[in-house]
Amino acid sequence: MATDRPRGAGQDERACGVSATAVLEVAGLGWASEKARVEAVLSRRPGVRQVEANPVSQTATVRFDPVHTSAAELAVWVRNCGYHCRGQSVPDHVCDPLAEPTPTGPGHAAAPEARVSSPTEAVGHGGHGAMSMAAMVADMRNRFLVAVIFAVPILLWSRIGRQVLHFTVAAPFDLADEWFQLLLSLPVIFYSSWIFFDGAVRALRARTLDMMVLVAVAIGTGWTYSAVVTLSDAGDEVFYEAAALLAAFVLLGHWFEMRARGGANDAIRALLELAPDTAVVIRDGEPVEVPTAEVVVSDLLLVRPGTKIAVDGVVEEGESDVDESMVTGESLPVHKQPGSEVIGATINTTGTLRLRATKVGADTALARIVALVQEAQNSKAPGQRLADRAAFWLVLVALLGGAVTFAVWLLFSDEPVSATLLFAITVVVITCPDALGLATPTAVMVGTGLGARRGILFKNATTLETSARITTVVMDKTGTLTTGEPEVTDVTVADGFAEDELLRLAAAVERESEHPLAMAVVTHAASRGVPTARADGFVNRAGRGAVATVDGHRVVVGNRRLMEQEDVPLDDLDGRWDGLAAGGRTAVGVAVDGQPAGIIGLADTPRPTAAAAVRALHDAGFKVVMLTGDNEATATRIAGQLGIDSVIAEVLPGDKATTIAELQHAGRTVAMVGDGVNDAPALAQADLGVAIGAGTDVAIETADVVLMRSDPLDIGVALRIGQGTVHKMRQNLGWAIGYNAVALPIAAGVFEPAFGLLLRPEIAALSMSGSSLLVAVNALLLKRLRLPTTQPAPVTQPSEDATPVPVG
Repeated sequence: MATDRPRGAGQDERACGVSATAVLEVAGLGWASEKARVEAVLSRRPGVRQVEANPVSQTATVRFDPVHTSAAELAVWVRNCGYHCRGQSVPDHVCDPLAEPTPTGPGHAAAPEARVSSPTEAVGHGGHGAMSMAAMVADMRNRFLVAVIFAVPILLWSRIGRQVLHFTVAAPFDLADEWFQLLLSLPVIFYSSWIFFDGAVRALRARTLDMMVLVAVAIGTGWTYSAVVTLSDAGDEVFYEAAALLAAFVLLGHWFEMRARGGANDAIRALLELAPDTAVVIRDGEPVEVPTAEVVVSDLLLVRPGTKIAVDGVVEEGESDVDESMVTGESLPVHKQPGSEVIGATINTTGTLRLRATKVGADTALARIVALVQEAQNSKAPGQRLADRAAFWLVLVALLGGAVTFAVWLLFSDEPVSATLLFAITVVVITCPDALGLATPTAVMVGTGLGARRGILFKNATTLETSARITTVVMDKTGTLTTGEPEVTDVTVADGFAEDELLRLAAAVERESEHPLAMAVVTHAASRGVPTARADGFVNRAGRGAVATVDGHRVVVGNRRLMEQEDVPLDDLDGRWDGLAAGGRTAVGVAVDGQPAGIIGLADTPRPTAAAAVRALHDAGFKVVMLTGDNEATATRIAGQLGIDSVIAEVLPGDKATTIAELQHAGRTVAMVGDGVNDAPALAQADLGVAIGAGTDVAIETADVVLMRSDPLDIGVALRIGQGTVHKMRQNLGWAIGYNAVALPIAAGVFEPAFGLLLRPEIAALSMSGSSLLVAVNALLLKRLRLPTTQPAPVTQPSEDATPVPVG
């Protein structure tokens, strides 16, 4: 469940101002071309703006006006299409599937109540109904087994069996061969093939054409013609074996295809399984175990060591380390104390926590991540939208082509009716657009799943396509390439002072301050094991530093202005001070009893993996630009350490988007990487906006890609996944289009007079099913994509030959 985001919203949505999004369950969507039925029916309903169904994930993303409809009513309409739908595609233990998404925009009106569905509607109108993907695979297998068990004897007692296989056993009970074949074909037609006829009827009721129509026409025509010939004792050739083998091969192909497609949805299943079934809530002072779905905002939860945190919240009592790797990807546990925020589905490792629930159900970080991934998987790349339109017309072409083939062979050849009918059936079967419908959804499913496992969330399929066209990666400095927190980089001591003593005195004063630079000095002293000291008479000098007495000595810690006010002569340290400033570092002076004791240099330091991330981007052929509001010296120092090509420094937040636009006007396709808050305009302006950080609200709303880990290495990983996914999409689309272009004339018998090249319907069915299977398996090969795994390299000091070139 999610609300619409500004990026990509339709014009009509912006006009009315009220919009909501729901990812609905569509269980039983077993065939790629069936998604057109769901999209056609729902898109004609009042209030529905956009529908994107996905047969791989068995879901549909629906954007709608909550004033005119609701998730509950949408679920009823999905069931009216013949599919099972409990509501939104969320596990029951997380939240109620029929809970309404929160609308965005002015004038939020109450959603209309959905009518109560009948028991028949609640379980679907046949087909696969409420089956899970595993049950659908098993059902397809059973139908195939029944079809093949009866198809084999049908083939043996057919004309092919007699004349080609030289099978001579007489039919039992003194039956004629065609009568025995008719009896054997009944289970194949009325059990194994029934899903085709049922699906065809529902497709026609929905005023659309899909694969079910084609297969039903092919099997039904062949079997009906043969049955009429048998019952009328006309003596013409029958081809029960063609209808039976056609059904068997189609079912076989889709059995394997569905097994392959099931593997494409592993990432979503893994995410959904993270949420715990129950939570311990403090009620009337006593701990009570309740289902997670019953936890409400402001509940006080008790979380013991080794258990999962059920919902998002804030720690009120206790301290512990929490393993957040399953959600954010951060490998090390994060320390939590009163006031710290915690994420649902993470694991409490060491201490007992009492926390206040702040977000529950579909509003938790995990549920939002799942919804984001589902929406991305259900979204359509531009190429897939074209393929979907082509698939509809291809069905029409198949039906018309079959009719034209039958008429041409009947009127302009000496072939009997049975032979011309076989040509027509073969055309209908082999032109089935199922592979075309699967071409990109399977690749998008696997690609977004790969990203989700690495903490990389793609917003939609268009984002994947865009990431494959990026030429320039622009990175914000603070918080993206650097930690965003100052660290001590240099300690220079005056004659007569030891470094540890200098740090002991300075830390004693800074410990009384809350300034970030002061915290960095205290942290550095502690990391070196310097003994602590107590400061008395602490006085803060705003904007300059602080003064205190430590062990009877008057200690001054601050900037040059404070040193001048205290009449501290810098003497030999003056040149070092200027050198630190020129190198982009902040210099903090320390004076003891009016004499200079030393200088401490501080700077925002690069993240441990930043240099490796830049190197990986260079190796992949990307140009890397650093964009920052910092001064030129600081930006050049960081860029030199990381090996960045170009620097654009001293840029105000409001001008970052203009800078991105200038790069785009220069012919570059730009990915902007930022923290998603200060960089929001630039993220929106870029061809691809990438937010790095723990999935903040602004990042999720603005960017196209969200990196849940604060790891710059994931930038290259995201772009590599996009490139690999688009490569598979193109391979699949090329195969699907090429297959139909070559197979159609062969099936129509165009080459039969000259070369004797023709196909029987059962071979066409095997070819068509194999094509769909090939597309699905090819997409799954994306899981073997080699992703950057470079270990963090030590950050080097800038050298003269590595100085970046300022730009703009």
